[in-house]
Amino acid sequence: MQDRTTRIIMLVVAVLLAILVLQPYVNTYFTSAREPRPVAARGDLADFERTTIEVFETVAPSVVQVVSLSGGGSRRGRTTEAEPSGSGTGFVWDAAGHIVTNDHVVANGSSFAVRLASGEVRPAEVIGRAPNYDLAILRLQRQGSLPAPVNVGSSADLKVGQTAYAIGNPFGLDQSLTSGVISALKRRLPTSGGREVADVIQTDAAINPGNSGGPLLDSAGRLIGVNTAIFSPSGTNAGIGFAIPVDVVNRVVPELIRTGRVPTPGIGILAGDETLAAQLGVTGVVVADVVPGSPADRAGLRGVDQRAGIIGDVIVGVEDAPVRRLSDLTDRLERTGVGNTVRLSIVRNNRTETVEVTVIDVDQQGARSRRP
Repeated sequence: MQDRTTRIIMLVVAVLLAILVLQPYVNTYFTSAREPRPVAARGDLADFERTTIEVFETVAPSVVQVVSLSGGGSRRGRTTEAEPSGSGTGFVWDAAGHIVTNDHVVANGSSFAVRLASGEVRPAEVIGRAPNYDLAILRLQRQGSLPAPVNVGSSADLKVGQTAYAIGNPFGLDQSLTSGVISALKRRLPTSGGREVADVIQTDAAINPGNSGGPLLDSAGRLIGVNTAIFSPSGTNAGIGFAIPVDVVNRVVPELIRTGRVPTPGIGILAGDETLAAQLGVTGVVVADVVPGSPADRAGLRGVDQRAGIIGDVIVGVEDAPVRRLSDLTDRLERTGVGNTVRLSIVRNNRTETVEVTVIDVDQQGARSRRP
C-alpha cells in the first residue's frame, strides 16, 4: 500500500514537472501571432501634435542644406573638382532665390551648393556677409521654381516658456525637426566680427552641428530667429542653443541684399576692458582712447590719461537707455543708424554730462575691434 502511494506521488510530481517544462512551448503554440495583427484604431491627434505637424509641413519645404566647397579648378593642365568642406542649413528668404544662413557656414568655402527639400541641388554664390551678426546671404545661380519664403514673425514680444521649433540638417541629416521652449531672452552672443549680438534667443530645442543657419519658429510657423550656436563642451546638444533674433535678421538681411555688407555703427572710440572696469567698480563703457577727427573727438570725449593715471570718460547712457557694457552701447548705435545723431550721457570727474555725437560707419575708417 505504501509503495502504491509513493508511486502515485512520484507520478504527480512528474506530471507537474512536465507541465512546467512544456508550458512555454504550449503557450507559444496556442498564442503565437502567425498572421498580421489587426491595426488598432487611434484617437484624434492631440492639439500640440497637430500644431507641430502643421509647422513642419508648412516650413520644411523652404529649408535647405548649404554645402561649402573648397579647392577645385585647373592646376598644371589638370582639372580638379571642389570638395565639401562643411555644411549647414539655410532657408528661402524671397522669390528672387536669396537664401539666409550663418556667416560661419560660408566663411571657409570658395564655392557653394544648395540642396532644396525636393533633393535638387543648385549652385549658389555669397552676395553678402555680416560677421558681426553671424549672418550671410546666398543667391541661387540657377533660377527655377522655389518654395514659398518663410513667414517672418517678431522677436520683440517673445516670452520665456513659449514653444519653439528648429528645422535643419544636423550631422547632414536633412529635414530634421526638434522642439522645445524659449529658455531665456536678451542673451549676449560674441561673434567672429569682434562684437556681441544683443537680445539673442536661448532655446532648449535640440540644435546640433549642421543646424546652423536654420530657422527657429514659433507655434504659428513664423520665423523668430536664425539658429547660430550651441553651448556644449562636446560640441553636441546639451539643452542650450542660441538664435539671432528675427528683428535683427529683418534689419540686416535687406541691407546685405542691397549692398553686400552692413555698416558697423560707431562714434570713434576705443572701449576699455570690461573686466578691468568691473574691478574698478565702474559701471558703463570706459573711453580708453578717442580717434582723432572722429565724431567722439569733435564732441570732446576724453580717453584715459595714462601719465596722470586718470580714467577716461565713462558712457553710462544712450538717449534714455542705460549703458552698462559695450554691447549696450553698440546695440543702441545700431538702432540709431549711421548718419544720425545720438545723445550720450557720460560721467566725467564724478559728474554726469550730456553730449551729442554723430554715428558713423567705423569700418570705412579702418577701425579696430572694440572700437564703437
